[in-house]
Amino acid sequence: MPRIIFLSDLSEEYAKNLLKGIVRYSKEPTHEPWVLCKMPPSYPAKHGIAGVLRWAKEWKADGIIGQFYATDHVRVFAKNGIMAIAQEFQSRFTTIPNIAGANHLAGEMCADYFIRKGFKHFAFYGFKDIVWSSERCEGFVGEISKYRLDKHFYEYQNAAFTKLWDYEPKSLIAWLKMLPKPIAMMACDDNQGHHITEVCKQCGIKIPEEIALLGVDNDEAVCLLSDPPLSSLNQAVEKAGYEAAQLMSRMIQNPKAHYDDVLVMPTHITTRQSTDVYATNDKHVSIVLQYIYQNSHKKLTINHLLPLVPLSRRLLEEHFKQQTGVPIYTYIMRLRIENFAHRLLESDANIMEIADEIGYSDYKNIARQFKKIKGCTPTEYKMKNTISP
Repeated sequence: MPRIIFLSDLSEEYAKNLLKGIVRYSKEPTHEPWVLCKMPPSYPAKHGIAGVLRWAKEWKADGIIGQFYATDHVRVFAKNGIMAIAQEFQSRFTTIPNIAGANHLAGEMCADYFIRKGFKHFAFYGFKDIVWSSERCEGFVGEISKYRLDKHFYEYQNAAFTKLWDYEPKSLIAWLKMLPKPIAMMACDDNQGHHITEVCKQCGIKIPEEIALLGVDNDEAVCLLSDPPLSSLNQAVEKAGYEAAQLMSRMIQNPKAHYDDVLVMPTHITTRQSTDVYATNDKHVSIVLQYIYQNSHKKLTINHLLPLVPLSRRLLEEHFKQQTGVPIYTYIMRLRIENFAHRLLESDANIMEIADEIGYSDYKNIARQFKKIKGCTPTEYKMKNTISP
């Protein structure tokens, strides 16, 4: 009966979802059940990695999955017959596998979300010495640079990792005030997004009218605590926990083999009030964008949009492409595919039922469009981002 330690901060939704995936694997009838021990970060903070190892040996642990600092000598676990997997925390390890985020892709998805809302100025708020923050920023900048918008990018990554729950209000306020408005801002995670909402309230900056704000992890408690409620990028964390547990089983069976990292994939964005805005100086395009988002569950055509604005079909199409970079039909299709993708991950209904719910009668057509945008079929997308029953 494998004995596994889970060392993580269970006050965070990310760690809870990892644990859900680990528990789900541990209870499957196809293998021997696991004994799981939860260890809080306060234990290594007090006793060091040597203390964790000592406790693990006394408990007769077979493996440990958890948060480690870059300075922790994680090799000591394997030397003592205990397999270790690192939860991406400060930096990535080369000596043991990591549960690592697809962080560049996360940044790209957040940038694309804002670009489709018509923003021309962008900002990133994160840490200066954390791999996942830096990579999310790189992905964010890389995506806006494709549209030649990187000259209008501003970043604030002065905070050190030791100030995870702290921030510098004076310098942060000065930075926020100097930013051009309106601006689209990605925070490296939901906690840092919450910091921005607090500071903006202090200095009278309006969210989302002046700063549209997006976090990562969709930690509902933090997102709803924020004022206004924070929009956030979801990640397939529970699936990563399940895959980490699978990996741990293989490591215990064959400790000397080489093992790759477990990848946490970003999936979709949950929109709340912090990004409920459309940044364009063209009032007609703004009206059309708002209508498209409010009715994205319907089968829209340009004929539904023409009565909204005093423009001819040709002029509306020209204005829309100038502001968003894509034709109206392409924009609507991308948004509907995103909605379809969200439903695939959040609903237990089968794919045909979900397609019917959002007005797609031709499944072959939507499958073809889905693969063109997402790079895989709806079935492959669901399998990639959820745990198979």
